[in-house]
Amino acid sequence: MGAAENAELVRRGYEAFNAGDMAALRELFVEDAVWYVTGSGVLSGTKQGREAVLAYFGELGSRSQGTFQAAVQDIVGGENHTVGLQQSRAEANGKSLDVATAIAFVLRDGKVTEGREFFEDTAKWDEFWA
Repeated sequence: MGAAENAELVRRGYEAFNAGDMAALRELFVEDAVWYVTGSGVLSGTKQGREAVLAYFGELGSRSQGTFQAAVQDIVGGENHTVGLQQSRAEANGKSLDVATAIAFVLRDGKVTEGREFFEDTAKWDEFWA
């Protein structure tokens, strides 16, 4: 797939994520997908396998009482890597989160094989989920 197709795949992923459509997301990931979350908080670390990645996405929703949204700023497509720039926002337990985030996606044959999340303020990210 080319850069434009990869960017469109990532855009569809964001739409499915923000709609809470786990079935659509499941179709976009390979079974052995890997997801890396920077930081040292309760949600940080490596998620091995599609089901673990989807469980992490579900955790973002449940821990934020359904308020977590990834507001896409831009998607930069490449042949093998595509980068999503987003503003991550949520509110829960009297706290609010508003952090610029970049996700580097590795794509192969029209599926996400890997994602790496990078936060503008990792300490703020970790503190919100604590």
